Amino acid sequence: MFDIKLATHLAELSKISFSQTELQKITKEMDEIIALMDTVSDFEITENSAVNPTVNMDDIRQDIPKKSMPRKDILKNAAQKTGKAFTVPKVV
Repeated sequence: MFDIKLATHLAELSKISFSQTELQKITKEMDEIIALMDTVSDFEITENSAVNPTVNMDDIRQDIPKKSMPRKDILKNAAQKTGKAFTVPKVV
């Protein structure tokens, strides 16, 4: 699959120089990565597999709005506040 010749070619294209030991190590690692990626083809994909959601929509709770906490209760522990909002330091 991925051999030293290919690794050398890609290194030249990338303008990267490797020692012979590094080339052998990179070749071995890339071969392992490619072998791992090839396992994707082992998964069976049916026509409807992309359509079926991974979460059953019946199990999700309803999004029902409810009354919030009073603003004064939320802001009472704020280190700094301006009017009706928290004040925080500027981050650049």
